[in-house]
Amino acid sequence: MMSKALEGVRILDMTHVQAGPSCTQILGFLGADVIKIEPAGRGDITRGQLRDVPNVDSLYFTMLNCNKRSLTLNLKAPEGKEIFTQLIQNGDVLVENFGPGVLDRLGFPWEKMQELNSGLIYASIKGFGLYGPMSHLKAYESIAQAMGGSMSTTGTEDSVPLCTGAQIGDSGSGIHLVAAILAALYHRTHSGKGQRVEVAMQESVLNLVRVKMRDHQRLQHGPLAEYPNKTFGTSVPRSGNASGGGHPGAALKCKPGGPNDYIYVVFQPQIWEPLLKTMSRDDLVGDSRYSTPEARLERLDDVYALVEEWSSQHTKFEVMEILNEIDVPCGPIMATEDIIRDEHLRSRQMIVDVEHPKRGTFTTVGCPLKLSDSPVEIESSPLLGEHTEEVLTETLGYTAEDVQRMRDAGAV
Repeated sequence: MMSKALEGVRILDMTHVQAGPSCTQILGFLGADVIKIEPAGRGDITRGQLRDVPNVDSLYFTMLNCNKRSLTLNLKAPEGKEIFTQLIQNGDVLVENFGPGVLDRLGFPWEKMQELNSGLIYASIKGFGLYGPMSHLKAYESIAQAMGGSMSTTGTEDSVPLCTGAQIGDSGSGIHLVAAILAALYHRTHSGKGQRVEVAMQESVLNLVRVKMRDHQRLQHGPLAEYPNKTFGTSVPRSGNASGGGHPGAALKCKPGGPNDYIYVVFQPQIWEPLLKTMSRDDLVGDSRYSTPEARLERLDDVYALVEEWSSQHTKFEVMEILNEIDVPCGPIMATEDIIRDEHLRSRQMIVDVEHPKRGTFTTVGCPLKLSDSPVEIESSPLLGEHTEEVLTETLGYTAEDVQRMRDAGAV
């Protein structure tokens, strides 16, 4: 039986909502023992948010907290602090995304954690990081997108700034924190010491829109020829569905003409003549209006309309199949209903059906990290406090009587 990559690593998960839980869930997918520490009585606030089934944990919670154990803990009670102290002493990584200073005010600053366990890695996600002029500010996904450069470059030339449908601030910071934690774990193998690692949501967004920072610097030397915009100011403009690379690209209509019946096509120079022949437009082969990349760039709207006239006669999946036969880079616009039943994503365990004890079957997103010798097995998210007794007795060595005493004291 193959071992898990992070087998034997204990994660103290003090995260909530989305950014933090997405990080710790991936660590759980990789085999770490993730103990989700939740407020006694209420738990992670997302258990009750956006509920679709009464009195059952929401999909918001279940899809971000698989492969974890749930321990309820009252950190304001003396007995709760005692338990938390032992968890720190027996943990490898503590992950939190509280507002600035929350654990400090509870009596557990980083300095104390180091005293309790010099090998502990303390990982944080904040809106704007642990230091800097804006480090005290709160942030949500849309704020991170606004301040990380995404919104100003998303949309069309005449539209207001737009948020992307993807949660690039939350999910991006979660993935980035996974990388930081794994780096710190590796560093500990030869230093013997833990360290503090952090990710700022604003910076995660900026990291994902770095291509726009590239184009901003190019813009200082003249207009960006591959952008469809007619005029340019001092910042990178909103450019609709332009590819953002060195080749033109567009989302073209397909049959039957629904809101997501489109295919995105990238127009590399070498594909033009085979594309014309595939569309039965041999009459345009060698036409000086379209024969060079420069000529096509000057009349992109005409080029797109020409290809769209053909693509609209086929479904997006038919177009993908036809164009791939002549090596044209393309991809259908996948609606959520397409994604949830996609055979490729299911074959790669990126769309997975999971059994929940109260909800029944739900569909979730799998692990994007693939390791040949450490396969991922996705387990259901835990019920609130499901593993409290198990963690206290098996991990920390408390007796059943101790656990009952803790319950009576309101510590768990």
